[in-house]
Amino acid sequence: MEDNSSRNGPPAPGPPPAAGEGAEELPGGRARPKTGKSEQTRALILDTAMRLFRERGYDRTTMRAIAQEAGVSVGNAYYYFESKEFLIQGFYDQMTYAHALDAAARMAGEQDFDVRLRIALESWLDCAADYHGFAAQFFRTAADPDSSLSPFSHESHPARATAVDLFRDVLAGSELAPKLDPELADLLPDLLWLHLMVVVLYWVFDRTPDTERTREFVRRSTPLVARLIALSRHRVFRPMVRDAKGLIQDFILPTIGRTAVTRPAPAPSAAEPAAAPAGKPARRRRA
Repeated sequence: MEDNSSRNGPPAPGPPPAAGEGAEELPGGRARPKTGKSEQTRALILDTAMRLFRERGYDRTTMRAIAQEAGVSVGNAYYYFESKEFLIQGFYDQMTYAHALDAAARMAGEQDFDVRLRIALESWLDCAADYHGFAAQFFRTAADPDSSLSPFSHESHPARATAVDLFRDVLAGSELAPKLDPELADLLPDLLWLHLMVVVLYWVFDRTPDTERTREFVRRSTPLVARLIALSRHRVFRPMVRDAKGLIQDFILPTIGRTAVTRPAPAPSAAEPAAAPAGKPARRRRA
């Protein structure tokens, strides 16, 4: 089967869907644009910041410089982005949207799960290629588990949901989807997104030309992932699949913001008072 994942370059990233078109939240800033002009201003600030990060480096680019280059006031820049760090969230949102469009176009007509998964991962590498020079700074900020800018955080849910939906499409459009355990198939998009996060981590520290080692990692690891998933449909592996689902539901998904799968606690019997919650109360998330 012909491989249509050749690198012809991703399409120019457009803005994420506007409010009312599937975007319930707009991460990366204090203000969600309410008009087309506001969205254009926000996009201009973000695009200008990305250009300056490439030209000058993240650390040497200030919010004042971004505002000046974008032709807006410093106060206007801070209206859309609370700080320079919040531009990372805006970048993540925009990148995820561009990646979803590019990967969907490349996968059109392809039904082999192995190929579809590799296309989706290589598409991300192509969409992110221009930003590799300052990826380490992005990673340093996003790697803080308490940061709202972490890709695992509650605040990152809209962009993460877009990426998970892409991997849901990777699976649903393949010949493998009807053969899998339905419960496992429901969990796989989140797991495939986690696989992308492993690729991203490797990419951040890859210093080979055109991040060729990361691309080779994708080429060699994708068939292995596809074979492991295909094996799960055989009866002899059903007990292992059930154990794996339990581990995923109890230990992996609850760490990923709103995509957590929660199990209802058993109701206390009449003779047993309800136990008080253990540990300190959960910290309130920032609105």
